Amino acid sequence: MAYRMVHVGLGGQGETWLTEAIPPNVEADRIEVVAAVDTDPERHELAQEKLDLSPERCYTDLDTALFEHEADFCSVVTPPAAHEPVVDIALNHGLDILSEKPIADTLESSVRIARAVEAAGAKMGLTMTHRFDRDKTTFRKAVNQASPVDYLTARFTGNVRERGHYSTYVHEMENMLLLDGAIHHLDMLADFADAPCERVYAETWVPEEADYEGDCAGFVTLTFADGTRAHYEGSYANAATLNGWGHEQFRAECGDETVVLDNRGVERFPRDPDRVGESARRDEGEWVDPVERPTWTNAWLIEQFCDWLDGDERMATDVESTLESMAIVFAAIESSETGEAVEVPRLLDEARAIA
Repeated sequence: MAYRMVHVGLGGQGETWLTEAIPPNVEADRIEVVAAVDTDPERHELAQEKLDLSPERCYTDLDTALFEHEADFCSVVTPPAAHEPVVDIALNHGLDILSEKPIADTLESSVRIARAVEAAGAKMGLTMTHRFDRDKTTFRKAVNQASPVDYLTARFTGNVRERGHYSTYVHEMENMLLLDGAIHHLDMLADFADAPCERVYAETWVPEEADYEGDCAGFVTLTFADGTRAHYEGSYANAATLNGWGHEQFRAECGDETVVLDNRGVERFPRDPDRVGESARRDEGEWVDPVERPTWTNAWLIEQFCDWLDGDERMATDVESTLESMAIVFAAIESSETGEAVEVPRLLDEARAIA
């Protein structure tokens, strides 16, 4: 049975859904897009072209679309500040929800959304896209085989100082590195560590050359409950791109092996007894064969969400689980503002108390 879906948001990442994420799932008869919604009517033509929707199935108002079409779930591919009202409308119509990250633009709003979903008895998943890309899945498999992990590092650095490469709102966001980019990267570090994050320390800033309102460069250090540590370097404003969007570097230091993901290739470096004590040259690595499967990123996440609706186990990035990643991000924001390390469980408990 194909689940009836209303797609909300046709600009930026919403367009990528139309061209890459939705079509494989329509072809597999998992979903049927019954309507599309965007407040800008000029974007409706895109939905008509890519999804073969008639003009009568394109709306500027979600409530109207849901009154006029029966649906099972809706996507939420809008700017983060608009997520909560869209979720509220969807829940009022009895829909399940699959949303782009982050859950919302504040931790309190994220908690309210998770609470509302639970109260409605609904299902809500988040498309933590990067975690389900092919190279990250290959890296995770290699790390799991090399466990236990001592520490992890991540690097995301790009030469995207000027406007025109991302949606305009990204350049005007507060804490844009952490909310727009590092929500993926810190989520992946937590996933690779496979333990709750306890403490975060961060420093973020806007380099002089960068055309961003919010901090677009920074360092984040994380400590996990099992003693694993992680360090993150992120910047949208470097002179050169070393590990740009989707081509991040991750490294896992394990007891008898180092595993490296760099520009979409995974290499493992087993401990070599013949090299003990040598540090003048790089050890020889072994390339890891990429994991094979039919779809990746959001196309795969839509598949996982539909499997969950079918009655399979809860998807890994359900809204309650993703709250943990949101708390890491907002702990990093608070740490950067105060100059102090922040206890992640304490921050999430406080948000739950006031939301």
